[in-house]
Amino acid sequence: MAGATTTATAPSTAERVRSVCLRSDTSVLAASGSAPVATSMHFLREPGEVVVVVPADSTVGALAFQAGRAGIPAVLELTDHAPLELGERVRSLVWLRGELRRVPETAERSVAAAVASQFPHPGLLDVGHGGVLLRLILDSVVAADSTGAEPVPVRDLLRADPDPFWEIEGDWLRHLDTDHAEMIAAIARRLPPSLRVGRPRPLSLDRFGIGLRIESETGDQDVRVPFPHPVADSTELSRALRILVGCPFMNGLRARDGS
Repeated sequence: MAGATTTATAPSTAERVRSVCLRSDTSVLAASGSAPVATSMHFLREPGEVVVVVPADSTVGALAFQAGRAGIPAVLELTDHAPLELGERVRSLVWLRGELRRVPETAERSVAAAVASQFPHPGLLDVGHGGVLLRLILDSVVAADSTGAEPVPVRDLLRADPDPFWEIEGDWLRHLDTDHAEMIAAIARRLPPSLRVGRPRPLSLDRFGIGLRIESETGDQDVRVPFPHPVADSTELSRALRILVGCPFMNGLRARDGS
């Protein structure tokens, strides 16, 4: 007898981390013997390393250079912030732990070009102009949010795809919060009565559903409302949101995402 088929209602932890790696606006690199330093760019790539840019005069950069091929233990902390002004904007934290090595000066340009072909981040312009490239060879990954902390095998992280809406999520959430508060209120009415006490705000958005922050005087609570089915593009996303509201033919819901 075949087992029951289950349908996912949220991204896997590996998928969530992959998205955070791309959209996180705050990353800090820490190593023994050095104060934590903010990176101007970070990018996860095969075969299991994170390329980061740090100031050329940073202690961590000097330590990695002195260690040579041996490398030094280090941790990169990524913070995922909600796009809206909320009482607590941190949605999740990710810790990427591994061995930190300096990219040789002779290879910096080629490595920077390879990263830029996949992730054209302005922080790459710092390389050779006050910034240096480092490689963090990953040993372990841990993600934490309001539900707790969970380790993620590096191989699972590399196999995972980021959410298709990671780039435009912020535009959609701001659009919903500013122009469609009535829709958020209608979606919140799907929640149990005990969770409807307070003001609902859009917190997150992905192919599986929408996250809400219920703000109240007694404390905030994060909840998730799944879509009927996972969605793949902006048209499907717009329709899925309208279905949650109860009006699949309502017009005018599309965030200004540059398309």
